[in-house]
Amino acid sequence: MKEQLTAALAAEEAAIYAYGLIGVHLTKEREVKGARDSEQVHRQRRDYLVDRIAELKASAAPAPAGYALPFEVTDRASALKLAVHIEDGVAQAWRAVLPVTEQSQRNAALSAMTDSAVRATAWRKYSGTTPLTMAFPGRPG
Repeated sequence: MKEQLTAALAAEEAAIYAYGLIGVHLTKEREVKGARDSEQVHRQRRDYLVDRIAELKASAAPAPAGYALPFEVTDRASALKLAVHIEDGVAQAWRAVLPVTEQSQRNAALSAMTDSAVRATAWRKYSGTTPLTMAFPGRPG
């Protein structure tokens, strides 16, 4: 379980970093608000994971000072593309947590995965990307 939780933590930390960059390139008020709200949710999920990992008497690697982006972000279109990419990645990380958890912890993981899938859908809508949804959120490929 530790490996899955630390992978989810790494995805949440990467999302926090990315939203700092994403928000700078957005111009529409609802998108800027969406980026701020998304970053806050990822901060809350990160804190939840830190607590869960500590309960297991384990630790995770410290978050890096920066991240290599999958592509250059220079404008609104590339910022929206990064938001989709990030949320899809977070959903994938949380999906891996589902089979190793039970009850309320599984509900938390499912909620996190679903929330990321919903945010990815919103970012796809803002960017005009189709299809808006994935058949199996959190599933690679």
